[in-house]
Amino acid sequence: MMNFDLTPLFRTSIGFDRMAQLLDQANRIDQTPSYPPYNIESIEENRYRITLALAGFSDHDLEITSEQNTLTVKGKKESEVEGNFIHRGIANRSFERRFQLADHVNVKGASMHNGLLHIELEREIPEAMKPRTIAIGSDSNTVDSKPKAVESKKEVA
Repeated sequence: MMNFDLTPLFRTSIGFDRMAQLLDQANRIDQTPSYPPYNIESIEENRYRITLALAGFSDHDLEITSEQNTLTVKGKKESEVEGNFIHRGIANRSFERRFQLADHVNVKGASMHNGLLHIELEREIPEAMKPRTIAIGSDSNTVDSKPKAVESKKEVA
């Protein structure tokens, strides 16, 4: 089976592109980890939140790093809970979850509440990349109102 790298689709998207994520998930169907479960939500036009369900983990068991366009969340339990379990359905295993961030998406903070880790993200477009309106000037009183390139073509012709 052929594997395609869809990372460029994430970089060209605004925030999180659902179609690129679906294509990426379909491409990595065998490789996609299912633990821990998470949600990605759009709070406002340029604000996002990732929520991971981390029952049994505390903030000192977690490590969050952001490097270039990748957000990595790692969890490692210091000690395994011991006991005589009849059924053990709460996973306390170590994990590493990676998220591809679009260009100019920055991590603003993280908080842990009731077993849910919330990571706040914000897209900040630099001023130089924001669209701007350019005024068109017209001065009918001046003879030299045409661009130089157009004048030089008229003289040659």
